[in-house]
Amino acid sequence: MNLGGSIRINKFGVLIITALLLVFVYYVSTGKSRSSNYALNKNPNEVNLRKLLIGSIQAAQRGGLEVVEVSKSADFKVQSKGKTKEGANDPVTDADFRSHCVMASGLHRIFPKLKIISEEDEGKQSCPDAKLFDLDPTVIHENSNVPDEIVGIEDVMVWIDPLDATQEYTENLFQYVTTMVCVAIKGVPTIGVIHNPFTKKTVWAWTNKAVSEPLTFIKRDEDVKHPVVIISRSHSGEVKSIAKEVFGENLHIIPAGGAGYKVLQVLHNNATAYLHSTAIKKWDICAGNAILAAIGGKMTNLKNQDIAYSDKDSFLNENGLLATAVESIHEMYIKKIIDQKLQH
Repeated sequence: MNLGGSIRINKFGVLIITALLLVFVYYVSTGKSRSSNYALNKNPNEVNLRKLLIGSIQAAQRGGLEVVEVSKSADFKVQSKGKTKEGANDPVTDADFRSHCVMASGLHRIFPKLKIISEEDEGKQSCPDAKLFDLDPTVIHENSNVPDEIVGIEDVMVWIDPLDATQEYTENLFQYVTTMVCVAIKGVPTIGVIHNPFTKKTVWAWTNKAVSEPLTFIKRDEDVKHPVVIISRSHSGEVKSIAKEVFGENLHIIPAGGAGYKVLQVLHNNATAYLHSTAIKKWDICAGNAILAAIGGKMTNLKNQDIAYSDKDSFLNENGLLATAVESIHEMYIKKIIDQKLQH
């Protein structure tokens, strides 16, 4: 029995194992920094719109997580911001603030010079414990061919709605709730993201560049025999009478909450048009405006004027809106609306 035999070491094998260990250590030590560095541009005065699209999708989704989390609590901490012009209550909840902090702080960490307007900026919320995020390119479907495009940071304005349909949220009508991000370039809505926190479905589009995969399969019909118009359930104003005069006897009206939800119904062919006759905040409509433009639709005010979204413009769209998924349908009905207003 030989217990004194020597052990031969394979030098090549040791080399391979050492190399693999070094690669593993490098991967672990740099993995976290790679995702955050992904966002960085060499020039802080420029922004890559592809990366901003990715960040916008993540912001909407992360804000949605906060909205869902608060919905599980017994107390939403509902406050009132006052009354709308129509006399309806304008509530705000803990979910609005928490979503705002995640969305705005998350985007600002990645894009420090980005100009952001959020519905809850008015409350001047401090966000010391906001849950931040790094860019994750996988939020864009692998089949989406999204290009890199660099623009000057001074031309970019981001509009955030941390919780659209707050009134419905307080009534547990969660189907109407969305979180939204819109990127406007020189005042033109260019990138839009609408996320439903409770179904976890996200719709996004970048005008003339790319749209989220589900939108590519939806066929549009320009022949409208039985128009379906979706309107606000809480801010209807004179919209019902306008709709009946403009869209005819075969009209079907759907009252619903949330501007984001209404645009989604138009996008998915559940409504012919979204009609609103009174003032509405631009963070409610910018994302939908961008997405509709990207799929060949149109949104204007009721004077058939494009809605501008720069920081030099008012935060309020005073003159109502008409939104459709097909531009020719918009042209047909906006003419009728303008003619109808002239007759009165």
